Amino acid sequence: MYLPLLYIVLTILWIIIGSSYIKWHPFLVLLIGSFLLALLVGTPIVNTFEQIGSGFYKIVKSIGLLILFGTIIGAALEQSKGTLSLAGGILKHLSRLPLPYAISCIGYLVSIPVFCDAAFVILSQLNKTLSRQTKTPLVGLAVALSTGLFAPHVLVPPTPGPLAAAANLNLDNLLLLIVIGGSIAFILIMVGGAYGNYLSKKMEYIPEGESETLDDGTEITALPSFKKALLPIALPILLMCLGTILPTSAMPQTMVQMLKALTQPTTALFVGMLFALGLDFRKKGFVRASFQEGVKKTFPILLITGMGGALGAIIQTLPLVEYAKALTQMEGLGILIAFLIAALLKTAQGSSTVAIITTSSILFPLLPLLGLDSEMGKIWAIMALGVGSMTVSHANDSYFWIVSQMSGMDVKTAYRTHTFGTFIQGMVGLLVVLIGYTLWQLF
Repeated sequence: MYLPLLYIVLTILWIIIGSSYIKWHPFLVLLIGSFLLALLVGTPIVNTFEQIGSGFYKIVKSIGLLILFGTIIGAALEQSKGTLSLAGGILKHLSRLPLPYAISCIGYLVSIPVFCDAAFVILSQLNKTLSRQTKTPLVGLAVALSTGLFAPHVLVPPTPGPLAAAANLNLDNLLLLIVIGGSIAFILIMVGGAYGNYLSKKMEYIPEGESETLDDGTEITALPSFKKALLPIALPILLMCLGTILPTSAMPQTMVQMLKALTQPTTALFVGMLFALGLDFRKKGFVRASFQEGVKKTFPILLITGMGGALGAIIQTLPLVEYAKALTQMEGLGILIAFLIAALLKTAQGSSTVAIITTSSILFPLLPLLGLDSEMGKIWAIMALGVGSMTVSHANDSYFWIVSQMSGMDVKTAYRTHTFGTFIQGMVGLLVVLIGYTLWQLF
């Protein structure tokens, strides 16, 4: 029954060995891994590449333009030196916090309304500039950002996972879910910030390309203002926020449709891209150079991320839900059941949102048996499956490839840092949930 899980483990081992030790390109390693896994689980050879292509297309379709527009925003900010203005402003306003903690806090605020994938794309160039400005290893800042974005993504509405879980468990008190989810997520982003800070001190700073500092001959007056440089990043975030908080029931239908279109992540990032290209549009060749640089950086990221999606699509053909349901027969585990099912599904198939939605569907009929059928009980169940769904992010997760590729990490480093960081967050999250659940039972 559990033989397919062994196949998944072997595939993951091949990805680590192929990318880190044999040093083949991740796209090729993922392609071979996806092909072999498909054959091992019994996919007819004539359908194998059709299945791989379908998974590849699905991921590229969903996040391809997000990555392209976000990367062009980053390139335009870099070309206009807007990243220097942003870095200076952040260092000025958050000077009392160690930089990794500050980055985690930024991730926390941004990720509540924005998908962590899109948010990381938007903020990755800023991360690189802060690394150069402060001579801080980029890996530490990347992990601080990735974990800072990840925790709210799985715990705090209005992100789709927690919202769907609330609906599946018939939870009425969304405000209480937001308060408790936000509190636990804040604890976990501090954990991620601490781990990022540890990596920043442990690892050596390696300059990436040309040094980008205020001492490179650029006049301060020639830089875009902090507010102007912030606009291409802040505007998409604000637009996506509007889509979640504006009441639409009292609006005319035409206005509702326009609002929905404008607040979609892809549209919001497109608007941000237009503002980014306007930062220095009078300069000859600025728009063309920014666009070309963005496209150049996007292509390899899309290839690898898409192939990670292909691997996830093959894994999702396995009877993972049946394995998860087997855990429900162990009622003595209590709230741990929610965590274990979500962790199994997340680790096996890669998507946190899928893990949350599936686990909450499985869990609903068990709530009375587990003593979790009250409003507060349902909230603790959602917290448990939420922290389970972040344990762990690795090669079958598109977020893993976005973080690693946009931060210049090889696969081995990404596993040692980002993947291990999400594991630490998941374990600490489980401990926090167990403590909170126990105190709730006592009082």
